[in-house]
Parts: sequence; structure tokens; C-alpha cells
Amino acid sequence: MKPNDDESERSALSRRRFFNSMAAGAGGAALIAGPGEGRDPRLEAPPDRAETIRIPLTVNGRQHSLTVEPRWTLLYALREQLGLTGTKPGCERGECGACTVLIDGQVRYACMTLAVEAAGASITTLEGLMRGEELGPVQQAFAQEDAFQCGYCTPGQAMSAEGLLRKSPNPSVDEIREEMSGNLCRCGAYPHIVKAVQRAASMRKGGVS
Repeated sequence: MKPNDDESERSALSRRRFFNSMAAGAGGAALIAGPGEGRDPRLEAPPDRAETIRIPLTVNGRQHSLTVEPRWTLLYALREQLGLTGTKPGCERGECGACTVLIDGQVRYACMTLAVEAAGASITTLEGLMRGEELGPVQQAFAQEDAFQCGYCTPGQAMSAEGLLRKSPNPSVDEIREEMSGNLCRCGAYPHIVKAVQRAASMRKGGVS
């Protein structure tokens, strides 16, 4: 049954009265509370200053004392605080291996390691493979075997190869492929990378120049 005009008018007045009373109540509450009251203080307060701590880092045989935030990665500390840009940011989520370093001789992703975790450990980066101004055996082998194209992944590849050869001086092809599988090469230079690791193994033993 269709409502008559009187009922429609009363309904409209009731709705208007309801919304008007709600608006008045909200405005009154705001006036009573005063500025800033009745709000979540976490939304109003300025952000706290970042906490920093001082840690010792031993990188490529040199000792450093760094002021870091607990959330900083080792990758960030190496590049931004120590200027060791041989360690490359890639995926920054532990998938590509471009940021590979050695921590106490073990292969680690610097993007997945907090700087504070590495405090007191011995860290080796690509720069640490140099012999003064000369390339180390692994670096020379990568150059001689054309084991790179764009070169972006090469620092991480070289560090994984160094880590492998430190624990297995004469690795098999299968062992090389297994140990190097954590480093991705977008250019697909994998056959040359395997040869480079083999050459580096021989160079470290003095068999190849």
C-alpha cells in the first residue's frame, strides 16, 4: 500500500531531525574535548628518533667502528658507510646473489644479514680478493674465461667461487654447479662461470697463470 503525503512528510522530518541531532552531538563533543583530546595519541605524536648503536666490523682485514640502526643490512653498511661498492644490490630479498660476501669464510647474502649480526665477524668483500692493485686468482679467472657479459652479477659470483674454493680446493663440475646455484646470471654465462671456477682452482694451486 502506497503511503500518503502526510506519512512521507513525517518520515522526511524524522530523518532530518536524526541527522541534525547527530551533527550537533559530534560538534558538541569536539568542543567539549578540546583540540587534540579524544584522538589516538599515536597518530598525533611525532615519530621517535631512530635508535642507533655502535658496532665493530672487520672488513677485508681492517677494523671499523660504525654507528648503525639495528634495522640496517650489512649490504647497506658496506656500501653507504664504508664505500665498498663491489657488493651489489640486486633483488635485496635473498634470491639473486649479487650481494654475496664471506662472513667467517662462509658464503652469505649481505642483503639478508643485518649489520649487527656481522659485528665481531671477519667479513670479506670483492675488494678483499685483490692483491694490492692486482686482481686475485678468482677475479683473473673470470676475466680470462669471459665469465660475464653485463657484469652486474659478477662480484657475487666471484665471492661464491672464492667461498667454494676455500673449502674445496679441487671441486668437481657438479660441485661447482651446486655451490654456484645461489647466484643468478641474467645473461646466461653459466658455462663460462664453471670454467672460470675451474681455472681459479688451478691458479690457486699454481697450475695455471
